[in-house]
Amino acid sequence: MNHTGSTLADWLVRLEGFSPHEIALGLERVLVVIEQLDLTLPSVIFHVAGTNGKGSSVAFAQALLSESGAVVGTYTSPHVLEFNERICINAEPASDAKIIAAFERVDAARGDTPLTYFEFGSIAALAVFEARGVDIAVLEVGMGGRLDAVNAVEPTAGLITNVSLDHCDWLGDDVETIALEKAGIMRAGTTTVFASPDVPESIASKAADIGAGLVLAGRDYQWTSSTEGWTWQGRSHSLENLRRPSLAGDFQLGNAAGVLALLESAGFGELLDTDIVNRAFAKPGLPGRLQRVTTDRHWLLDVAHNPAAAEVLASSLAADDFKATTVAIVAMLNDKDVAGIITPLSGQVDYWISVTAGNPRALDAAEIGRQVANLTNKACMVAESLEQALEHARQLTTLEDRILVTGSFYLVGPVLMALGIYSPGKGEA
Repeated sequence: MNHTGSTLADWLVRLEGFSPHEIALGLERVLVVIEQLDLTLPSVIFHVAGTNGKGSSVAFAQALLSESGAVVGTYTSPHVLEFNERICINAEPASDAKIIAAFERVDAARGDTPLTYFEFGSIAALAVFEARGVDIAVLEVGMGGRLDAVNAVEPTAGLITNVSLDHCDWLGDDVETIALEKAGIMRAGTTTVFASPDVPESIASKAADIGAGLVLAGRDYQWTSSTEGWTWQGRSHSLENLRRPSLAGDFQLGNAAGVLALLESAGFGELLDTDIVNRAFAKPGLPGRLQRVTTDRHWLLDVAHNPAAAEVLASSLAADDFKATTVAIVAMLNDKDVAGIITPLSGQVDYWISVTAGNPRALDAAEIGRQVANLTNKACMVAESLEQALEHARQLTTLEDRILVTGSFYLVGPVLMALGIYSPGKGEA
C-alpha cells in the first residue's frame, strides 16, 4: 500500500497495528529486515543497557563524543514529549520528513515480516543514521539486552548502567536472571562497562564464559565527589576539577563516570580532558529527570517507574529538607511494581492523586489509588482525567508547596505539555 503523503502521526498509528504484540522479544524479525535493507552502519556503535540511567548515559556519551567533531546519532526510548526525541543527530531530534522517509524504507523492505512498534522504530533509526552519514551511534537498549531489537547490530563496546527489578514479566523475577538478559549485549573480544559497584554474579560469569572484556566500577575506575565538584580515575586517565554535570542528582555522577570508562575502553582517550569533559557534560538536558518547573506552583517531574528509581527519587526529595506540603500525581503501566514504587516515596508525600496514563498498557487509576491507599494509609484521589488531576493538585497547594509528578514517561510528558513547558516540534536534524 502506498502511504505517500502520510504524516508522522499517521505512521505512528499505523505502526501500532503492524504487529499483534506491543512487546515481542526476539532478534529474528529485525535481522531479516536489516538484511533486506542492506544498511551501511556507523563505524562505531555503542550499546547502553541497564535498568535505570540509560537515557542520561546516552546523553553524556553523545555530548562527549560530539566534541571529537564526529556526527553522533542516538536512539533512545520511550520518548517523553514526541517520537522525534528517540532519533537524534548531534542531540537534535530528527525531522518528521527524515523519519517518514526511513519508515517508508523499512515498510517496503519488511514485506510480510511483522515488526513491533519498537522494532520498527529501531530499524528506522539505523536508516536515518545511514542517510545522514552518522559516524558514531549510541543505541539505548529498550528492554533486557539479549533479545532486544537493538542487539541485532554488533557493538564496538557496551555499557550496562546497573541492574535492578523491572520488566519482571519479561526478564525474570530476580536480579541475577535479569542481569543475564542484559549481559546479552556482551560480545567476545569486546569490552562492556558495568557502571554500578553492585555487580551481579551472572554478569561476571557471562563475560568470562564468552571471553568479553569487563570494566567494573570500583575496580577499574573510581570517582569521588564534593560540594565543589568531582574527580575520576580510570585505567590510564585521571581527571580532577570536574564540574557537576548539567543533569540533577548525585546519582548522575555514576552515569557520567560510566560513560568516561566506556570511552576510555573504546580508545577515545583524547576526549578524557578536564576542559573537554566539563564543556560536554554541561550540555545535556533531559525532560523528566528530577526536573524542577515553577509556574503557578512548584513542580518536580521525574519518570521513576521502578523501585530502584523510586528510591533514588525519594532520597532526592529527602535531601531537599522540604517542610511544606507535597502532593504527588502518579500513573503507571500495568507491568510495574506499584508497592515497590510507592513505598519509598510514602514518607515524602502528604497527598496522593492517581490518574490513568495515556498508553494501552496503563494501569487503571482506580487500581493505583486502591494500592496507594493500602500502602500509605492515606487517601488517594482518583482523577478521571489529567486535567482533573492537575486541578486537584493546584487546589491542595500554594506556591509554598510542591507537586510531584512521577511513575511513568506517559504521565510526565503530557504534564509538561499541559504546563506549557514544551510544545510539539517537527525535529531539526
